[in-house]
Amino acid sequence: MSRAALFTDAGVLTRICEVAQLTAHSCVLDVACGPGIVVEALARHAGSVVACDITPAMLAKTAHRCATAGFTNVRCTLGRAEQLPFEDAAFDAVVSRSAFHHFPDPAAALSEMTRVCRDTRRIIIVDVITSGQAEDAALHNALETLRDPSHVRMLPKSELQRAVEQAGLTLEQCIEWTNHREFEEWLAITSAPERAGPLRVVMRELAQRGAAAGIGLRYEGGTIRFDHTTVLVVAVKRPV
Repeated sequence: MSRAALFTDAGVLTRICEVAQLTAHSCVLDVACGPGIVVEALARHAGSVVACDITPAMLAKTAHRCATAGFTNVRCTLGRAEQLPFEDAAFDAVVSRSAFHHFPDPAAALSEMTRVCRDTRRIIIVDVITSGQAEDAALHNALETLRDPSHVRMLPKSELQRAVEQAGLTLEQCIEWTNHREFEEWLAITSAPERAGPLRVVMRELAQRGAAAGIGLRYEGGTIRFDHTTVLVVAVKRPV
């Protein structure tokens, strides 16, 4: 995952840092940090960055990445998104990128992110969303789970926005863009070649039958293609 262009896009990383409104005194949290791509970008602008993940191996990758880049303002902490091991109002910004679809309870994770964020400060979520049509969303999520069993559910934009409001946040921005995907590139991110054959057959057949799964699934020139819609949500914590 750490080598995929989808995750290392400099424009997206720059945008995350911009909307977080970081300063040299900011303390920022990255929830479900993975291999630390976003953490490294944040460390260039913030006073301190806390990287949190449920997987020790990912924290080790984050620590190695940041140490190699020469950053000494990063601390790695083991923890679940739904039960963050931090005090209330501990951070000036809280970020989570490409992780919400892995959370068993995204509303609980968002509630925790809100709890540890200071009043009037920003929470940034970046993730792929799914169709607002239930049948298309179910098919899309099924395909994602077949590729990666750690996938739980991509949310429709309306559900993500509703969760933001229910968490006590004010939605400030919701920016969308499209990533054009190709089957082999998509599959390679999970390093699961044993799933390639069956998934290729299923997705090619669905595409040829016109089942677009809300992602524009298609078979063009012998290649399975589809589109992922990504959103960048910027929300502000309302004072109590």
